Amino acid sequence: MPEGHTLHRLAGALDAAFAGTRPRVSSPQGRFAESAALIDGTAFLSGSAHGKHLFCDFAGDRVLHIHLGLIGKLRVERTAPQPPRGEIRLRLATDEAVADLSGPQICRLVGPAEVSAVIAELGPDPLRADADPDLAWRRIQRSSRPVAALLMDQAVLSGVGNVYRAEVLFRARVNPFTPGKQLTRRSWTAMWADLVELMPLGVASGTIDTVRPEHTPEAMGRPPREDDHGGEVYVYRRPGMPCFVCGAKVRTEVLAGRNLFWCGRCQRRH
Repeated sequence: MPEGHTLHRLAGALDAAFAGTRPRVSSPQGRFAESAALIDGTAFLSGSAHGKHLFCDFAGDRVLHIHLGLIGKLRVERTAPQPPRGEIRLRLATDEAVADLSGPQICRLVGPAEVSAVIAELGPDPLRADADPDLAWRRIQRSSRPVAALLMDQAVLSGVGNVYRAEVLFRARVNPFTPGKQLTRRSWTAMWADLVELMPLGVASGTIDTVRPEHTPEAMGRPPREDDHGGEVYVYRRPGMPCFVCGAKVRTEVLAGRNLFWCGRCQRRH
């Protein structure tokens, strides 16, 4: 599932392509045809994201709410539209740009009140200027669940997925199995600051890079990472490989249905 930086990047791409235009809106697949007709030719005001949710504001208080889920894809291209290929749930198009959505978990037309209701259920998003880290901290402090599970709970923290979860825990040297109520405020402050620093870099580049300058391939004389995820990371998808900091083998375990990666030697803090 795409992490929050991907949704914010897509929101920016939609904004750049369609803000100030009246795009043609259609559903080549047919499943969204009725709603598409309601906003066809309507002024596109802005695109925005909150965590893993994408919102496209149209004139008349109509909002397109999208959640890609595990298999959804949204492709935005600054080019003249070509005939749709594959099962396209939604298409936005002008003569100069096209956006095709396929396989989303959510694709629906809502109003501002429904948007507010969705956001009310989400934790703070480190990529948003209005994010309140204390809200997440209070929810973490009330829980006995492992902090690694809490970081992936979108009601606690919005937009963080498996990669950022593993990497900020490593960078803060926090034991991922620490119960939330035992996490120190110092560790939480460090992780939040890391997310606020790292996630905008992901928006800009489209990849997740988390290694510090002294641990880059160039600095360490090691080969670059080869993985379809892209980006240089410390522990994510590196089970059995040596930790860049201490040399111990990176460990992995399934936690709440997702693969967790960590260094047992480096990550001992609460």
